[in-house]
Amino acid sequence: MTSLNAAQRTKDLTDLAEGAQVDVLVVGGGVTGAGVALDAASRGLSVVLAEKHDLAFGTSRWSSKLVHGGLRYLASGKVGIAYESAVERRTLMQRTAPHLVRPLPQLVPLVSGVGAKQAALVAAGFVAGDLLRRGSRTPGSVLASPRWVNGVETRRMVPTVRQERLRGGLLSWDGQLVDDARLVVGIARTAAAHGARVLTRCAAEEVTGDGAVLRDQLTGETVSVRARKVINAAGVWAGEVAPGLRLRPSRGTHLVVSDEVFGGLDAGLTVPVPGTTNRFVFALPAGHGRVYIGLTDEEQDGPIPDVPTASADEVGFLLNTVNSVLARPIREQDVLGTYSGLRPLLDGGDGQSSDLSREHAVLTADNGVISVVGGKLTTYRKMAQDAVDAAALTGRPCRTRDLPLVGAASPTQLSLVDAPSRLVSRYGTEAAAVLAEAAGDHRLLEPIDGTDVTPAELRFAVRHEGALDVSDLLDRRTRLGLVAADRDGATKAAEEALNAVT
Repeated sequence: MTSLNAAQRTKDLTDLAEGAQVDVLVVGGGVTGAGVALDAASRGLSVVLAEKHDLAFGTSRWSSKLVHGGLRYLASGKVGIAYESAVERRTLMQRTAPHLVRPLPQLVPLVSGVGAKQAALVAAGFVAGDLLRRGSRTPGSVLASPRWVNGVETRRMVPTVRQERLRGGLLSWDGQLVDDARLVVGIARTAAAHGARVLTRCAAEEVTGDGAVLRDQLTGETVSVRARKVINAAGVWAGEVAPGLRLRPSRGTHLVVSDEVFGGLDAGLTVPVPGTTNRFVFALPAGHGRVYIGLTDEEQDGPIPDVPTASADEVGFLLNTVNSVLARPIREQDVLGTYSGLRPLLDGGDGQSSDLSREHAVLTADNGVISVVGGKLTTYRKMAQDAVDAAALTGRPCRTRDLPLVGAASPTQLSLVDAPSRLVSRYGTEAAAVLAEAAGDHRLLEPIDGTDVTPAELRFAVRHEGALDVSDLLDRRTRLGLVAADRDGATKAAEEALNAVT
């Protein structure tokens, strides 16, 4: 059973009300929480995942959509986490989610502002990153080695690059997710296939080491859940679940612009941040005719918001940095939208948030609650493995390194799926099932005005992917909500999908 929907949610809550004990209660439905649920369930443990809002509601949907190989961490001397990132990238690209992760060329244009010394440092970093690739046994057929490209090739990939004194560019390769929220949904559905109960709109209250009270956010009713172990994967809200846990969130902001302002971006544009050796601003092709420009690293002071917002300074920083290599500057009025995510970093004391470790940690509180914090999207699987190992509930080994997510298949198998390539790139082997949602009504396969998303996809999300309302459909199962005009144009179709299926 891989389908998540309102009826399954009701059944799972009803079953829990009977008072049976479960092995693991997971608090949080982001990529780490979903990963913990899958790891535990695939080892034969009974699992409940409780998420206050929706799958991928928090930080997990606000990433750059990159599956990093750890290059940045090498520059800081953190070889261990760099290698771990490269290994996990290979796992995603070749084993668990090849339908959702693809190679992305990333280009550093050698314009007048990028001096010979900086170019040499970048080139050396790319060579080191390629050594990581080789060390992780990722073949060159999946991620090619870095190389220099001439000015003609540079302009082909980034048509609006500045051409005066252009010395070509440095090209490397990394992994890119078609959509980070879709990865989380895929992990959660795979966990459900192994028996996990995945409950969205259920807030975990009165959390202890042996259970919690789950409050149904739709009805207000409560269910007490007894568990042998409780794993806190609430991200930046982990301190609310396990008081005493000290986090220091940092905000990463992205801009959303039309691909047209770049003249058709054919690679990830990578721009070194002046005065740094390991920070870059990226302009990344993102589908839907969009490009994401990011990202920042700013302290997040005060209470943790449900949906963080970008500051004017961050918008200015990103535009100024990316414009430093463009012939036609991107203006503030070209920005269609912004999004910001909060990194759940452990408080390391003094220093800037950008200096805090990105390594994850598994900590057990005095009351027995196990918290997994820190880390990043690429290494979610290893974080989940470490958390389940810490629970020490079974002698069965972790299986997730070789466990394909729902929809996953080899490139050869995916090429045989009888569906448009755009659907295959988002749904893998389930693309044909998305088409079946039309049930002969071709109007359901026609893109919603101004987008490339169809009503059939919205219906599939309601029937199989746990979407309960319009926001679930437009903000997480698709990303149409990032642009206000697209949201407005798709709201009626989302409402019709909810009514048709439920």
